[in-house]
Amino acid sequence: MDSFSTLIRTASHEQHVEAETSTFMSDLLGGRLGVDAYARYTEQLWFVYEALEAGAERLASDPMAGPFVRPELFRLPALERDLAHLRGPHWRAGLSALPATRTYADRVRECAERWPGGYVAHHYTRYLGDLSGGQIIRDKAEKTWGFAKKGDGVRFYVFDAIPNPAAFKRSYRELLDAVHADDLERQRIVTECKKAFALNTGVFQALGEEFRLSA
Repeated sequence: MDSFSTLIRTASHEQHVEAETSTFMSDLLGGRLGVDAYARYTEQLWFVYEALEAGAERLASDPMAGPFVRPELFRLPALERDLAHLRGPHWRAGLSALPATRTYADRVRECAERWPGGYVAHHYTRYLGDLSGGQIIRDKAEKTWGFAKKGDGVRFYVFDAIPNPAAFKRSYRELLDAVHADDLERQRIVTECKKAFALNTGVFQALGEEFRLSA
């Protein structure tokens, strides 16, 4: 029988590929969009991580979600430095969430407040994705828009407190496998993972509409 971490990974594979191959992401990573599109994407991330991390402290003592609340993963301070670099010192004044982003952030917040298992699903899809595919985005962004290597503009993708990402991901999967949940709850968590990917794809689609390349 597959481990829970394997179950989550395989169940959400299709949605994962869909998110990674969205038109917006392809255009962004292909260098076909300007730095403004990258900055707009970074703004959307702020809303999602604000929802993820605002409730983290309250969940630290929760038997299910608590083990996943790891300060070395927190992205909000790095995102805020990136936004100050991309948008200037008054970046907060111009910050706006796309409707798709608001839907995504609201769902994350709802899980953080009411359903620890759902929070774990969103935690997994975001942070493990950042540690993996996020590194490709950082590399492309540095090359395309000339950000300093691992510096302002791409700090979101730099996990200074995690010297060995491969080992960290292994320990994270062990945490998933050890989650105290019956089969029904595990199935609900897997379903929420799929939903998380779908919500993320919705943000990419909205960004794609906003930064449509003329045919």
